Amino acid sequence: MLLQLSILAMFLLFPAWADNFYQDATVTFGDQRTQIKEGGRLLALSLDKISGSGFQSKNEYLFGRFDMQLKLVPGNSAGTVTTFYLSSQGAGHDEIDFEFLGNSSGQPYTVHTNVYSQGKGNKEQQFHLWFDPTSSFHTYSIVWNSQRIIFLVDNIPIRVFNNHEELGVAFPKKQAMRVYASLWNADDWATQGGRVKTDWSMAPFTASYRNFNTYACVWSAASSTSSCGGSKADSVNNDQAWQTQELNANGRNRLRWVQQKYMIYNYCVDAQRFSQGFPPECKRSGF
Repeated sequence: MLLQLSILAMFLLFPAWADNFYQDATVTFGDQRTQIKEGGRLLALSLDKISGSGFQSKNEYLFGRFDMQLKLVPGNSAGTVTTFYLSSQGAGHDEIDFEFLGNSSGQPYTVHTNVYSQGKGNKEQQFHLWFDPTSSFHTYSIVWNSQRIIFLVDNIPIRVFNNHEELGVAFPKKQAMRVYASLWNADDWATQGGRVKTDWSMAPFTASYRNFNTYACVWSAASSTSSCGGSKADSVNNDQAWQTQELNANGRNRLRWVQQKYMIYNYCVDAQRFSQGFPPECKRSGF
C-alpha cells in the first residue's frame, strides 16, 4: 500500500502531458496543415483559403493548470483566430477560452477570453498584449479549480472568474474537458468587427505551439473516476497549489495593472448590452 501511495504521489506531482504532441495530441481537422516537429516538442498549425487546422488532447480533465507557449501568426494576420481552450461537448457544454484575434500589420493582437457553463457564455473580456506575441514564444495559462478560473499571460493574471453559484451563476465544475487548439478564418467578425478581411496573398498563415504542460486531474469516462480522487464530487483532494490557487496582494496588483492599461472590453460594464441590469457576478469583486 505504501508503494502504491508513493507511485500515486509521484504521478500527481508531474505534468499529465509531458510535452510530446506525438503521444498526447489528436489532429481534429486540417490534415497536413498540422505539423509536429522537433521530436514532438513543437506543433505548428496553418491556415489557407481551403481550411484551417486544429488538435485536441487525448486525455480529458476535471480541474487543473494548463500551460501552453504560443507564437502567433506574424505580419498581416487580419481575420485569423488562433485558440487555446478547454471544452466539453454537447449543447450544455462547458468551455474556458483563450482566443487570439489577428490584426493588420502594426496593430496589436486582441486576446479574447470567455467562460461557458451549461452551454451559456456571454462573459467576454478582451485585452491587448504589452509585447509582440509573434516575435517569440510566450506562455498562456488557465488555472481551473472548483473556486475560480484564472487566466495568466507569462504568469501575470489578466482575469479571474470566481465561482458565484450562491448567486445563481453557473460555474464549470461537473463536466470533464479536453484541451483544444486551432487556427481558423473568422474574417466575418474577428478583425474590427469583420470590417477588415483576410488577405489570402499572405497565406499560409502559421501559429506555433510548444511546452504544453498539464498539472491536472485526468478523468476516466470508462470508470467515472479522476486521477485526483474517486468521483467528480471528490476529484479535488490533494495538496497541489492550483487546486486552491487565488491571487495574493502582488497578484491583485498585477491584475489591476493589466485591466487598467490593457483591457479593451469588459461585459460587466457594457450598459448598452445589459440594459435590464448587469449579470449578478458583475456586482462582486473580481478577486
